[in-house]
Amino acid sequence: MPNPTTQLYVNLPVSSIDATTRFFKGLGFEFNPMFSNHEAVCMTLSEMASVMFLQNKRFSDFTPKAIADATKTSEVLLCISSDSRDAVDQFMQQALSLGATEVRDPQDYGFMYGRSFNDLDGHIWEVMWMDVAQFPGCDAVEETAK
Repeated sequence: MPNPTTQLYVNLPVSSIDATTRFFKGLGFEFNPMFSNHEAVCMTLSEMASVMFLQNKRFSDFTPKAIADATKTSEVLLCISSDSRDAVDQFMQQALSLGATEVRDPQDYGFMYGRSFNDLDGHIWEVMWMDVAQFPGCDAVEETAK
């Protein structure tokens, strides 16, 4: 099944399409109008990954299970990469200014730095920067490749 052209669509229930769209546009994301309407919007993360925000009622059309209240239950952790530590902090400050709440203190492992916020519906988004060359075990991988 692994295929370099496989696309990922993460689907999340939201209480307000308009508020969600304003929030994520405020963070600089773009939306694909082809997959967006009054019940759902498609936010582009990259060429191969998107997030579908579906109005709660519309989301429930796709599952017989109850929708988790993300303000009380963690159903998923979403992590997006950033180009630098400073970019992580800038993104976080922008999210907070748009109504997000910080989940926990920043995590700093030297080779990796990240921060987390709850979006307007309580979904946890992690924003992280990593220096892969400094990742523990990287030397072992390089030795194996030789």
